[in-house]
Amino acid sequence: MPMPNFLLIGAAKAGTTSLFYYLRQHPQIYMPSGYQKEPEFFALEGEKLEYSGPNGIYRKKNRITDINSYRSLFDAVTTEKAIGEASTVYIYSKKVPEKIRHYIPDAKIIAILRDPAERAFSHYLFWSSQGFEPHTDYNFAKALEVENKRIQEGWSDNWHYVQRGFYYQQLRRYYEIFTPQQIKVYLYEDLLADKTTLSQDIFRFLEVDDRFVPDFQRSFKQTTVPKNRNLNILLNRPNPLKAIAKQLIPTSIRKKIGDSLKEKNQGKPKLSPKIRQQLIAVYREDILQLQDLIGKDLSSWLK
Repeated sequence: MPMPNFLLIGAAKAGTTSLFYYLRQHPQIYMPSGYQKEPEFFALEGEKLEYSGPNGIYRKKNRITDINSYRSLFDAVTTEKAIGEASTVYIYSKKVPEKIRHYIPDAKIIAILRDPAERAFSHYLFWSSQGFEPHTDYNFAKALEVENKRIQEGWSDNWHYVQRGFYYQQLRRYYEIFTPQQIKVYLYEDLLADKTTLSQDIFRFLEVDDRFVPDFQRSFKQTTVPKNRNLNILLNRPNPLKAIAKQLIPTSIRKKIGDSLKEKNQGKPKLSPKIRQQLIAVYREDILQLQDLIGKDLSSWLK
């Protein structure tokens, strides 16, 4: 049975989902999709899938912990030349590089990185929007205060907002095991600026036809959160005002008004300058070392 010959290792909230969909459009590339898109096998082989979380036990879903199930992800491969998968935890997990070397030592490694302060904030907003931050109420500072405590208590890596941004520490583990020719590192801002150029560079790296141009029309919406928390509660939870409206306003009109208010109340908040500067101080040394490791100018991440 075939095994992957390339891996998209992250980072999370750095354009990996978009890149995954662009790559898998190529007729010479195979990547499992749907609920199998992010198997995390090299991080989770033989591991339990239950962790601590905000409401007690948090269980990772649709993840793979045994080699036979992992191999089966690629049963549908036919004539594709490049076979891969995308699991954003791979860049973060300390054990993954050795696991990859054990199973697929010649694999090509692709990483895409985002300003770590912005990445952490985006990660937090997304996790909040999914209902997994019930106790911090869209307050990023509060989540940062408890992150180390959560890690000590065994919370899943999904809540490691700051720790997942030390890219130099994480990528160094790959450069120590694999040759530089096996590793390609891109930046999130490059993907935003020119999707075609970046995609075709990856195609050349994977030794598939680089003349192919993916369909970039499919967009992946930015995470939005309620601008006004009180209005959000009013619109989404039972309350006397909604009970009165239910008696006086027809369902279709009431739904139309409610949907309109919900949409107008959604927005993409910005990372506060104060927290950004705090995070830059935390990441500064790692960013400077990363610049030398990957040979890219990262000065904008320090502003």
